[in-house]
Amino acid sequence: MAKIEIGITQKLTVVRTAEFGVYLGLPGKDPEEAVLLPKKQVPGSAHIGSEITVFVYRDSEDRIIATTNIPLVKRGQFGYLKVKGVTKVGAFLDWGLEKDLFMPFKEQEEPVRAGDKVMVYVYLDKSGRLCASGKLYARLKSAGYREFKDNDDFTGVVYRTEKEHGVFVAVFPKKEADLAGEFALDELYFGLIPPTEAFRKYRVGELVTGRVMRVRKDRKLDVSERGKIPEMLDKDGETILKKIDEYGGALPFSEGASPEIIKRELSMSKNAFKRALGHLLKAGKIEIKEEEVIRK
Repeated sequence: MAKIEIGITQKLTVVRTAEFGVYLGLPGKDPEEAVLLPKKQVPGSAHIGSEITVFVYRDSEDRIIATTNIPLVKRGQFGYLKVKGVTKVGAFLDWGLEKDLFMPFKEQEEPVRAGDKVMVYVYLDKSGRLCASGKLYARLKSAGYREFKDNDDFTGVVYRTEKEHGVFVAVFPKKEADLAGEFALDELYFGLIPPTEAFRKYRVGELVTGRVMRVRKDRKLDVSERGKIPEMLDKDGETILKKIDEYGGALPFSEGASPEIIKRELSMSKNAFKRALGHLLKAGKIEIKEEEVIRK
């Protein structure tokens, strides 16, 4: 049965007028179930029977109300929104309406701060209010092989970080990648930067780009900010040479160094370090010793 729905854009009909606005409803339904469109938003040509496209939500007094302003994101969509403020009960996000979108603390992967941008999903809570959730994992989809292939470029937003498992990324569909979160998205995909590729600290809400390392059997994506191996050899080599210069001409560790030291000092994996050393050695730019690497 058709009904007025909260959180979506819909065409409603003017069923009665009032001094402070017009009431909108569905044809053939009880006029008492109509919602108010405030006077300042009523088109000048509106009359009984006029159709008006509106968004329906709850105002600051928790009343169901209509607006001709369309928010940045609607119910059932993902949006990359700015945090306007944080209170004792949660955060409030700018979604383009007079009343900000509420994000409860329990729906935050990590505490957000005013000025942050976060990727959220808009849902209807048990009391019928529109709210935002930063807990995206259960709401993401597997990309599948048709959408992404190994070594494809990707754009996404960090929504969770775990030392053991890596950095969780909500990946944009290819056709939406250039939007960088400027518009609402109907779906996002599972992405993960494995711990072996997480060479720096990531924060929730951070926009990241890079390549798809592999499409896994479950059709989720392992991703990395680093390029393909051939493309990274020169870049990693320059990183090593710069670090050698910082140490006065001799890097105080060599191929036998632990992955932790290499990651801390150079932000690369041990395998990438050894590949880059081989590349520099072949070019005659370094000398590799047991405990150090010397620049020639």
